[in-house]
Amino acid sequence: MPRPPKSPACTMSLRRRSAMYQAQISALVFGVSGFGALIAATASNEWKVTTRASSVITATWVYQGLWMNCAGNALGSFHCRPHFSIFKVEGYIQACRGLMIAAVSLGFFGSISALFGMKCTKVGGSEKAKAKIACLAGIVFILSGLCSMTGCSLYANKITTEFFDPLYIDQKYELGAALFIGWSGASLCIIGGIIFCFSIYESNKTPRVGYTYNGPTSVMSSRTKYHGGPDAKTSNPSKQFDKNAYV
Repeated sequence: MPRPPKSPACTMSLRRRSAMYQAQISALVFGVSGFGALIAATASNEWKVTTRASSVITATWVYQGLWMNCAGNALGSFHCRPHFSIFKVEGYIQACRGLMIAAVSLGFFGSISALFGMKCTKVGGSEKAKAKIACLAGIVFILSGLCSMTGCSLYANKITTEFFDPLYIDQKYELGAALFIGWSGASLCIIGGIIFCFSIYESNKTPRVGYTYNGPTSVMSSRTKYHGGPDAKTSNPSKQFDKNAYV
């Protein structure tokens, strides 16, 4: 027997569900990639590097990160010295440390929540519970990206302020590669979080159900349906020969 054709509402629902699956998978890829970039930026020592314009010895470079200072030369030898005391570290570095640690922590919890809240996974509970978890994952990813964006911008603002200050006579630095990695990771986390939130918004939409018009029904057919169909005469003969049948 040929299969009955699917209704337009069912086809629309399947297409919407497939689009939601693809959107959530893309959001997870963006969020996890951004989370990895945040880890790399936090652990990197190239937040700022010495500028070649003010360096006396051009074959020597100095790198500074959130956790240690490194120096290298053209021969390939590097030496790193960590910040031993937290009380001797400048305030903006401590603030950037806290923001990046918060960004990495939020990115981790966002990745775990996204795995439980995605529609294509079998964990997380009912559809309503999974939608709430996925929305929470999107918000956490956005917060993670905002924390990283704030930390990297604060550090970059300090570097540019010292670089363009004519009265600053100490060693001047330029923007390091870790800042660009942090900005990229923050952007990916924010994009992934927004896609998660919009995918949940699309899933809450209920498709319209179409009704077909079968034409007018006669009085006899509706009366027959009400009394139990054409076999009602034979099924209940006592009602046919009631005492009020001939009145």
